[in-house]
Amino acid sequence: MAQCKYKRILLKLSGESFCKPGQFGINGERTKTIAERIKKLADLGCQIAVVVGGGNFLRGENFSEATQIPRTTADYMGMLATIINACALQEILEKAGKPTRVLSAIEVSAICEKFIRRRAFHHFERNRVIILAGGTGNPFFTTDTCSALRASELEADLLIKATKVEGVYSSDPKKDPTAKFYSQLAYDDVLRQNLRIMDQAAISLCKDNHIPIIVLNIFEEGNLAKAVCGEKVGTIIS
Repeated sequence: MAQCKYKRILLKLSGESFCKPGQFGINGERTKTIAERIKKLADLGCQIAVVVGGGNFLRGENFSEATQIPRTTADYMGMLATIINACALQEILEKAGKPTRVLSAIEVSAICEKFIRRRAFHHFERNRVIILAGGTGNPFFTTDTCSALRASELEADLLIKATKVEGVYSSDPKKDPTAKFYSQLAYDDVLRQNLRIMDQAAISLCKDNHIPIIVLNIFEEGNLAKAVCGEKVGTIIS
């Protein structure tokens, strides 16, 4: 069996990972596929924290612009959407035999625990996957920034940004046939070229805390395992 190069992984999942392209809400088969990928990682011996987005239900900024609901309220609504995704993923992971806990920056005591750093380490020690919901608990911060923050707090060795594309391109490859694929980038390259992989705040946090980022296609069988075992896959930012 392959050996993990990284002991503790922070996996960032977009809300769109939970539904089929162009659709809305949670698709059972897509969510089951994600859960299977995560369980395989855990079986390799990695400690795993997952940050989930909520874009399959609502994006705060877009929703605010479309409805004139204040951005602060719309962002909190988006954070609640991440809790819906987290609970769904937890149930499917546990049905697959992997103990899981949801820790949320927003307290919803009936269905998840409050995020407390020491509690997260407690769950790691007991070989549980932890799902981090509710973003940072503050409006105006994306779940990408939350991912970098939690990776730093939890002393992660690697942040994986799971996407539906191979990795990072110079522009959108669906719109630009001349788009260049990058197999490796420096943090400063991303910041200087304003490559829209993650927020600049997220990239800067990872740079300051020396956390490498791998951007990959989660739906390509074996990609996650290759990444954590140090094999070349996707785009690495370091």
